[in-house]
Amino acid sequence: MIQLKNISVSIEGKKILSDINLTLKPGQIVALLGPNGSGKSSIALTLAGHPKYKLISGKIFFDKQDISTFSPDKRANLGLFLTNQSPLAIPGLNVKSYLWQLYKKYNQSKKIALSEFRDWLNLETNQLDIKQELLDRSLNDGFSGGERKKMEVLQMLVTHPKYIIIDEIDSGLDVDALKKISIKINQLAKTNKSGILIITHYNRILKYLVPNQVLILEKTSIKNSGGLELIDQIEKNGFQK
Repeated sequence: MIQLKNISVSIEGKKILSDINLTLKPGQIVALLGPNGSGKSSIALTLAGHPKYKLISGKIFFDKQDISTFSPDKRANLGLFLTNQSPLAIPGLNVKSYLWQLYKKYNQSKKIALSEFRDWLNLETNQLDIKQELLDRSLNDGFSGGERKKMEVLQMLVTHPKYIIIDEIDSGLDVDALKKISIKINQLAKTNKSGILIITHYNRILKYLVPNQVLILEKTSIKNSGGLELIDQIEKNGFQK
């Protein structure tokens, strides 16, 4: 279980989050909604341990372990995965080789031959509608925005993290891509029992990733929490009512 307990955060001396409380359990999908500039991505980056985001007060727990001072790589090694709004291109890093190294690192108890891994990878890329030729290129180099988002999901499937923070993965995706990505994320929640925190300011992805809890963030603080009824309220009234 991930817990944010009364955390307040600053960046460059400016307070950007105030007294945030959030709990994410294994297999649970929590939706964090809010208007632009409310602090949604700040929560994601704070969870991931971005060094610019300074914890003023409160603590962050990962399966009861205090990770408030842990570096990003140490959090990732525990099983925390953050998707990026704009995944970076890394010229020279071959996708197939990279994914194989990730698999070996995060699946040490499930050793398989490289040929078996490639067969599995081909199956997953086909289901995500990722062009096979992209696997032989450098990571995200020359990829479209949608291809980069799908590649983030492919990395989730390879590493099957304990907890996944999905930051506006729906931005710029067409309906077909959104459905394919959602199927795989639901699969991780149900079969791997990954806890999913999905951050968005649109409601459309929540038609495919149905949350167990909905949180509304406004002006750096969580203003409301509840169930699917909050989504209906936002669709009717927006975030300001």
